[in-house]
Amino acid sequence: MAGISRKYPMLRRSQAVWASRRVWQPRLVFWAGAVSIGLISVLFAMLADQALALFHLVTSGSGWRLYLPLIITPAGFVLCAWLAHSFFPGSQGSGIPQAIAARHLRDDEDRGHLLSLRLAAGKIALTVVGLFCGASIGREGPTVQVGASLMLQAARWGGMAQARGLILAGSAAGIAAAFNTPLAGIVFAIEEMGRAYESRTNGLVLTAVILAGLASLGLLGNYTYFGVARDTVAFAADWPLVLACGVIGGGLGALFSLLALRITRRIRRWNALQPLPRLLLVAAGCGLAVAAIGIASGGLTFGTGYTQARGAIEGAPLPAIFFVEKFAASLLSMVSGIPGGIFAPSLAVGAGLGSTLGLVFGAATGTAALLGMAGYFAGVVQAPMTAFVIILEMTGNHDNVIALMCTAVLGYGTARLISNEPLYHALSRVFVAEAIRRRRAEGEPARS
Repeated sequence: MAGISRKYPMLRRSQAVWASRRVWQPRLVFWAGAVSIGLISVLFAMLADQALALFHLVTSGSGWRLYLPLIITPAGFVLCAWLAHSFFPGSQGSGIPQAIAARHLRDDEDRGHLLSLRLAAGKIALTVVGLFCGASIGREGPTVQVGASLMLQAARWGGMAQARGLILAGSAAGIAAAFNTPLAGIVFAIEEMGRAYESRTNGLVLTAVILAGLASLGLLGNYTYFGVARDTVAFAADWPLVLACGVIGGGLGALFSLLALRITRRIRRWNALQPLPRLLLVAAGCGLAVAAIGIASGGLTFGTGYTQARGAIEGAPLPAIFFVEKFAASLLSMVSGIPGGIFAPSLAVGAGLGSTLGLVFGAATGTAALLGMAGYFAGVVQAPMTAFVIILEMTGNHDNVIALMCTAVLGYGTARLISNEPLYHALSRVFVAEAIRRRRAEGEPARS
């Protein structure tokens, strides 16, 4: 063959062009996928903000309008649950468990049931509808599933074989673009998605995060998600607060995780005989309860909780029982079966808890809110590095790094004493089990 190439220069040039195309085509498709994650994440954020603003516009005021959520919220929950079950199966819940499960599955068809362009579109649409109905959900977890879906599709188009690494890269890019937190995206990929560092995928993750971040910055500019925190933890005076936020926040976060898993399992068993009717009944009941809590809280628990958390970080104390109300609304939204994440609501619960503990310890509200967020979030997801890195990047204050690290580690340690089953990984096993059952029903061996 080499002799033929030397004899015919035209053939040698065509071989060089073909080899070059094989090298560059996958790279170009991968880069395009990473940029698209950033652009779609920005669009998703805008749609989510508009949907929540529209909900508050419709339900604000006085008189009968205050009670509109008793109709809108349960009806929206039922609609989202029905659409997710009938047209977008696999879109329910956060989306992070689906991405984790897809990394454990080896068959492309099995992955397609959890990550696809169809599911990405459905996830965005149904999360936006959920926010329009006042659900206590966030868009960050869904952005992970969307990012992983886009990157897996890019792998198919580009003929790339590194599906596991590309899912990891897409997930990291989704977190980075959703919060404008590139470091947190990388840490999240290593700690939560992979649970181990894989040197073979570090280049993919870094490149995806950079390109998605550049696309997001090009549209929104450089910003910190919660603004810039001004308060700094005092070395001696605030350390009792650090201990309290770590232990109490971690315990409350573990309680959320434990309740979510147990309730979800009970609902799944109860739904087995009549899946759709009982699914819709659960969604309606959860929606009605979320609406009642929202009305009782004066509308504070509706939506992501971003406004409340940012206000606390900037020094405005939250009502003493806000964290209890937001905890309940977030738990009900999660177990209802509708698409939506728990990142932003968890940060709001943590900010509320910190604000309340700040009043008890006589500390500044902003400092207490930051520490409460770190302790509670680390307890929910049992990922302490992700917790303190993401809060540092979202608030732009690196003076509190040691205090946040201590709080996150205390929260994680406390959570492990209560529940040794990380939430996202426990939920991911449900999707892996479904893939195995589907394969057995088709008479084929499952590969995971």
